[in-house]
Amino acid sequence: VYVIAGPEFGELEGHIFVINKALYGLKTSGLRWHERFADVLRHMEFFPCRAEPDIWMKDCGTHYEYIAVYCDDLTIASFNPKAITDTLEHVHKFKLKGTGELNFLLGCDYFRDEDNTLCMAPKKYTIKMRDTFFRLFGHNPKKFRSPLEPNDNPELDTSDFLTEKDIRIFQSPIGQAQWVIQLGRFDINVHVMTLSSFRMAPRQGHLDRMKRIYGYCWAFKDATIRIRTGVPDFSDLVVPEVDWSKSVYAGAKEDKPKDAPSPRGKPVRLYTYADANLCHNKLNGKAVTAELHFINQTPFDWYSKLQATVNTATYGAESTAARSAVEHMRANRSTLEYLGVRIIGPSILFGDNKTVVDGASQLNSKLNKRHIMLSYHYVREALATGEYIYSFINGKSN
Repeated sequence: VYVIAGPEFGELEGHIFVINKALYGLKTSGLRWHERFADVLRHMEFFPCRAEPDIWMKDCGTHYEYIAVYCDDLTIASFNPKAITDTLEHVHKFKLKGTGELNFLLGCDYFRDEDNTLCMAPKKYTIKMRDTFFRLFGHNPKKFRSPLEPNDNPELDTSDFLTEKDIRIFQSPIGQAQWVIQLGRFDINVHVMTLSSFRMAPRQGHLDRMKRIYGYCWAFKDATIRIRTGVPDFSDLVVPEVDWSKSVYAGAKEDKPKDAPSPRGKPVRLYTYADANLCHNKLNGKAVTAELHFINQTPFDWYSKLQATVNTATYGAESTAARSAVEHMRANRSTLEYLGVRIIGPSILFGDNKTVVDGASQLNSKLNKRHIMLSYHYVREALATGEYIYSFINGKSN
């Protein structure tokens, strides 16, 4: 990037000036910043995680230090984070502002409760949602105890279509709700996923439902995820002994990252709850998958999506949900291995359909529905590796 000096440069007019420092506003500024900061982190003996290249790691022998980079925001996990910020400021001459214990990041508040447990909650963002609601509708949202009415089916709504102006009003809360889900409000995930499918042609009833979801979020504005690090006790979990060597899955092994760093630090246990809602959409008959993933005693990942195929029975919908859950469990496990996390035991999947759990976990089960063949074999092969357990759980608990 260069400029040709004008008359304001006096004797240097006509000279070519090469810019060797990133400037705000240039198309390449972001890349220049990233390259410069990457060189600095490497000089500080950090290296990028292969699964998440914007997370930088440093091997400290007994544990890893981490720096998560988002543009020019840094989140540091270290026993001595001030040593890192001092090096950035005094050695590499970065101007840092707002350094200190993490309290706000990308719309989410972080704080410690009365027993010093780290918590995350989008409190300020929920207030912003309330303010958006007031700006759009002229009053605060009415509080509700549930996101939608029980057994509500937005796809059957026959109210009037919204005007072009009201469509834009409907789309704004949808976008905010999708972000607050990312920040931890997974309790509205299924409902917002359902309503977001009407973004292009919403009806008045869909807008009213979106207002209700805002009212629910405002009623539970203090909803919080507590980051509990204790390893859960699954000693009472009954796991059937299965000899997969006599099956078509003989020799099945989980693909382990060969270039992952050595595991360090305290161990973690991974487990997942998954479920499916048969015929969630009454118009096209598709079910919905919902998943909640835990690391030790903390939910850290969640997923909800309308299934791509129409299943005629709960067995098919639950099998599809199980396959989706195992796919995400594998991705999470691989990411954590690349982050140098010490994982203990197999990952556990809990499901509330005993027929599906037994069909996947028992050696001599039979597949009677060809259209779920891929889901059936995918889950069974994962169980055969020994890295995953599929266990039944009561539907109310699930």
